[in-house]
Amino acid sequence: MTTTMALFDIADASGKLWDGSWRDAPDSLEIIEPATGSSLGSVGAGGASEVRRAATAAARAQVAWAQTSIAERAAILRRAADIFQEHHQEAEDWLVREAGGTRPRAEFEVGALAINELREAANLVESSAEAFQFEVADPRGIKSLVRRVPVGVVGVIAPWNFPMILSSRSVAPALALGNAVVLKADPNTPVTGGLFLARVFEEAGLPAGLLHVIPGGADAGNAICEAPEIAMVSFTGSTAVGRLVGEAAGRNLKRVALELGGNNAFIVLEDADVDAASSTGAWGSFLHQGQICMSAGRHIVHEKVADEYVAKLAERAARLPVGDPNTGEVAIGPLITAESAARVHAMVAEATAAGAKAEAGGTAPNGAFYAPTVLSAVKPEMRVWNEEIFGPVAPVIVVSSDDEAVALANDTEYGLSSGVFTSSVEHGRAVADRLHTGLVHIGDQTVDDDPRIPFGGFGASGNGSAFGGPANLEEFMHWQWWTERPDTAVYPF
Repeated sequence: MTTTMALFDIADASGKLWDGSWRDAPDSLEIIEPATGSSLGSVGAGGASEVRRAATAAARAQVAWAQTSIAERAAILRRAADIFQEHHQEAEDWLVREAGGTRPRAEFEVGALAINELREAANLVESSAEAFQFEVADPRGIKSLVRRVPVGVVGVIAPWNFPMILSSRSVAPALALGNAVVLKADPNTPVTGGLFLARVFEEAGLPAGLLHVIPGGADAGNAICEAPEIAMVSFTGSTAVGRLVGEAAGRNLKRVALELGGNNAFIVLEDADVDAASSTGAWGSFLHQGQICMSAGRHIVHEKVADEYVAKLAERAARLPVGDPNTGEVAIGPLITAESAARVHAMVAEATAAGAKAEAGGTAPNGAFYAPTVLSAVKPEMRVWNEEIFGPVAPVIVVSSDDEAVALANDTEYGLSSGVFTSSVEHGRAVADRLHTGLVHIGDQTVDDDPRIPFGGFGASGNGSAFGGPANLEEFMHWQWWTERPDTAVYPF
């Protein structure tokens, strides 16, 4: 139980949207707890008309906000971080129940990620002051400045799997850099994906109208891509939906940042400590039930250690407790819906029917719960190998050389993350240098994040955009050239 007065009251959000205060919504959205199927309450939901209204209001509010001093904006972000910290347990409770995360995972998302995103956004605007403007020598005697200016209104479309961090990593720097935000929270996680964050910013003193939160579906997302007042769309989600967002935003000449899916390779080299590798590989595949874009979806293991690795990985999977993270200490909670668990099992069943072997798990789901599964004898043409599973499944393919491992790892449309497990950093570097992914981890698995570091993938994992650290300056600001003549220009025409 939380020890401070609750920041967010679900009753306040019933039938309401957020624009700096609660506003009546045309529709209502019931929040279903994945572990139990019970209702956690309801919130308002909106569509295209609500997005258009929010975009217009945000554009009005942004003008004054852009003129607010860096110090004042940074102070609001830091107050927001302090308030988030004060109410961290309340935020974690919501993540456990609404998103189905285990308690340690929720603690990590709130403390190490979401709160730090707010602090780093404040640090960014203060430490980058010199990068906002510089003068260029002009032989004509004209003062010539190049400066960064906010893009204006940023539309953020956030997913359900890590809702607090994947909304705040766009919302926080966008606001800090002088923009307003229209945030579409996913229908599965409207509280953790936006409404809780809105209350944090309200308490921190963010002026009304700068942050609008609209839980909604595809019509609301499409409206963000269409609204003329929204200059940029920041989308995190599946590659299939990301293609649609990119198409719609591009048609309307909006800047678009796409952080999409992944089918990430965890490569275990012949010199690896197998016990450590199996622990690392289990974490990469089973953390948050595998519902992470960076999850290790393909285990590529050298033949000299493959048998031992598979046996140890299966042993670890078999002893991971599965259950309701709100009522017990479990390692594996529910998938976001029972339909998601059924989809994962269909892919596993299809693979085993085609010759793969379930070394652990592979059993039919229990509602939204699915047992951690290890598959051996996997073939590259199987869907469990070449598609993003987004479930607690670790498919393994055995290789005989580094060249074969690299070729197999790169044989995918995705390019988000990769891990190379070895006892030799030099050996790991030689392999990692040939991998086509935005993130590469030597001696580790594929899941990692840091608000200070640019984060983005290649290929079908994104469009080259990056979140985090100095990359936020490029994502959420425009370049502007500004000249000042000492006298009035005169031309021969």
